[in-house]
Amino acid sequence: MTSNYKKVKLACYTSNVTMSIVGNLSPVLFLAFQNLYGISYTALGFLVLVNFVTQLIIDLIFSLFSHKFNIPMAVKAAPVLGAVGLIVYAVCPMLFPGNAYPGILVGTVIFSAASGFNEVLISPVIAAIPSENPEREMSKLHSVYAWGVVFVVAVSTLFLLAFGNEHWQILALLFALVPLTACVLFFGSKLPTLETPEKASGAIGFLKSKGLWVCVLGIFLGGAAECTMAQWCSGYIERALGIEKVWGDLFGVAMFSIMLGLGRSLYAKYGKNICKVLFFSAIGSAVCYLTAAVSGVAVVGLIACALTGFCTAMMWPGSLIAVSERFPHGGVMMFALMAAGGDLGASVGPQLVGVITDTISENAGAIKLASRMGLTPESLGMKCGILVGMIFSLVAVFVFLSIMVNRKK
Repeated sequence: MTSNYKKVKLACYTSNVTMSIVGNLSPVLFLAFQNLYGISYTALGFLVLVNFVTQLIIDLIFSLFSHKFNIPMAVKAAPVLGAVGLIVYAVCPMLFPGNAYPGILVGTVIFSAASGFNEVLISPVIAAIPSENPEREMSKLHSVYAWGVVFVVAVSTLFLLAFGNEHWQILALLFALVPLTACVLFFGSKLPTLETPEKASGAIGFLKSKGLWVCVLGIFLGGAAECTMAQWCSGYIERALGIEKVWGDLFGVAMFSIMLGLGRSLYAKYGKNICKVLFFSAIGSAVCYLTAAVSGVAVVGLIACALTGFCTAMMWPGSLIAVSERFPHGGVMMFALMAAGGDLGASVGPQLVGVITDTISENAGAIKLASRMGLTPESLGMKCGILVGMIFSLVAVFVFLSIMVNRKK
């Protein structure tokens, strides 16, 4: 039984790396898509929106109907869907180079659905495996996601540097091997029993709990704060800070992900008092966003972007830990609701950056202001857009303070 659970854990970790690919491949390719296909910032931001909204839909379906699903089958089918999505994502632009965006969009929908299944189901699988310290196991799972992002960014950056943007499809096909590996690991593995709404006690009262919805709001803000920087860090560093893409990706995007992984790994090893960690994380995140947006020194902005990863590291998994402590029998329904909140935040934040950037860079008054400040209109637009993350972080300070106070009571 123990060895079987080790295989299940490894499959879950591989599935989380698939989520790293799904969530971060497109942002790394944003500028390649713009140069190769002339896709606008709003359309690029829409890819991120579609990614997380698709996951959100899956989250909501599981929130309401999880007891109708064959949960083990859904867990094992998700990697297959992920591989299919990445293949469609890569192949359609090859077949229809003059109309690449629809193919990229369809592939995004498919692999985002797979990511939605993973997000809803992988955390409760890990939570259901017997452990002496469940909250550290949860943090370890999410640290794998962060280290997966480092892997995706590093491999993508080096691949594009070596072979050029025009061969990005080969990169996507190579990444499809990751969900296929998860398929192999899940094959023949017996999953732990997962609670569904039919088995979870007090489901109706649970849904009426104010404490639950405060936690959902917390993960919404945490998802927005983390993903706004994660999705736009690459483009922001190059266009707003004026740092060459390869160095911006390696020392900005990759360092953001390393800091994200470091924060989660440290909590997995030493962590305690998650509510206090969430409170100070939100404060640090707000400071980092403000520094990145207003600093006139490129290196300072680069460091602020990277440190945002450390500050936001526990805001998503920490919200899951906090709600699990308060509602230990929430089961799949609870994790689905939390995933919905996180995905909604991860959808809204990055999309706002794209819309604000396009709006300001095309505004006559903003163009004049940018000229007086010695900036391009695009740089000014991105700086204003990135302040969105600071707003989410500031609101999160008060939400996590409320969670901390109520926990003490």
